[in-house]
Amino acid sequence: MASPTETTTPLRCLTGALVAGTLGILLYRLTQAIAYSFTTHPLHSQSQIAQSLSVAIRTLVVGLSTMATGIFGLAALGLIGLGIQLMLQPKSISPQDSQD
Repeated sequence: MASPTETTTPLRCLTGALVAGTLGILLYRLTQAIAYSFTTHPLHSQSQIAQSLSVAIRTLVVGLSTMATGIFGLAALGLIGLGIQLMLQPKSISPQDSQD
């Protein structure tokens, strides 16, 4: 947890956005690789139960990977937006600064 003396700065927001964006891109590439692997290696089974379970598990794996990609992408966009807002926002004087 951040200490009370640490403030949110545009640089910290953009650094966080860079990290989240990098993780989002890496997860996107991982999702593509997983989907490609599932497509090129189909299950060869005559059992309907095995095929149904395979489809369910593959959908779950690709879905979770896609969800993680989206979360990191949205976090990066939100941090970029916060950084822009902090750059455009006029500096406010805190009560502690006015007492000095």
